[in-house]
Amino acid sequence: MKSISNKLASLLCALGVFSPLAHATNDLPGGPAVLQLNLHPAVTRIASEVAWLHWFMLITCIVIFIAVFAVMFYSIWKHRKSVGAKPANFHESVTVEVVWTIIPFLIVIGMALPATKVLVASKDTSNADLTIKATGYQWKWGYDYIKGEGEGMSFLSTLDSTHRAMSNAGAKGDVPDDYLLKVDNPLVVPVNKKVRIITTANDVIHAWGVPAFGVKQDAIPGFVRDTWFRSEKTGDFYGQCYELCGKEHAYMPIHVKVLSQQDYTAWVADQQKKMAAKLDDPKKVWALPEITARGEKVYAANCAACHQANGKGVAAFPPLDGAAIVQDADKSKQIQVVLNGRNAMPAWKQLSDTDLAAVISYTKNNWSNKTGQIVQPADVLAARK
Repeated sequence: MKSISNKLASLLCALGVFSPLAHATNDLPGGPAVLQLNLHPAVTRIASEVAWLHWFMLITCIVIFIAVFAVMFYSIWKHRKSVGAKPANFHESVTVEVVWTIIPFLIVIGMALPATKVLVASKDTSNADLTIKATGYQWKWGYDYIKGEGEGMSFLSTLDSTHRAMSNAGAKGDVPDDYLLKVDNPLVVPVNKKVRIITTANDVIHAWGVPAFGVKQDAIPGFVRDTWFRSEKTGDFYGQCYELCGKEHAYMPIHVKVLSQQDYTAWVADQQKKMAAKLDDPKKVWALPEITARGEKVYAANCAACHQANGKGVAAFPPLDGAAIVQDADKSKQIQVVLNGRNAMPAWKQLSDTDLAAVISYTKNNWSNKTGQIVQPADVLAARK
């Protein structure tokens, strides 16, 4: 099947149907394949049953289509007037009425039973080994480990800035196999464990889904929905936001890394050490060099994709280099914009007071913005109230 797909791709490219860029990448394990025609290879039981159900429904519909139209065309051809066929003269037939009622009923029941079984199983989120809240933001995902091993951990997952830069430049030539699917912090879970995903959103409707898991669940502001999966294989698996959530919708990927239990336990221990090291006292007074050094890292991870590393901005995102609000002596104005968002820029309340203070201080003292101003974590904390 794969060789046929590759030959088809070559033929279509030769005919000019697809550009060379369309086949410059290879199949991505756990993600999309080049000229993919079927569903993703399943790594959960639910996904396997969904795939079986898909083919069962498709074949059933094709058989019905062929049978109905075969009888219809045969009847038209066999009883045409040109061969002397005489129309029958009858008004009703109890037998026909019963047959064409019972047969469709049995077909519907035969299709509904397996579909209902899969649907009910996909909604059974009880007895989960691990519970994670996935919050949709414009345009990133926030993950909070609520229950199970790793409880208390949280982080943001954002599109890799190098991929966004490639997209802004037009992505000419060969691109990585995981183009626009690579993130800075993937969601990490253990293999063969039931993982419950609770979804919600901070701003507009998003949707969390991974095709290889057979999972897709809307994330709606003000509501809590849930779904689950149990991956039977280790590896990297990819999805995207499946709801049109705004102009950056294409830059909101999902990357789930499934590890062995031993590797997952080691990852949790490492993450907890990093979190402990990052705990900051909001009352701490920072010096300009150290807070801008931290702000540079926060800016690269969260802001550079839209405002660019050189602070010149792009499209709907204005430049920060030389911006009046950045150079304004009243630092509360920029704090409010970063906290609450404005126009195309989303709110960044999910970042810590120290990270927000650091990134604002960085923008106020980088490029041509040599203001000498420092925003302390206490300033951000006060603005939140």
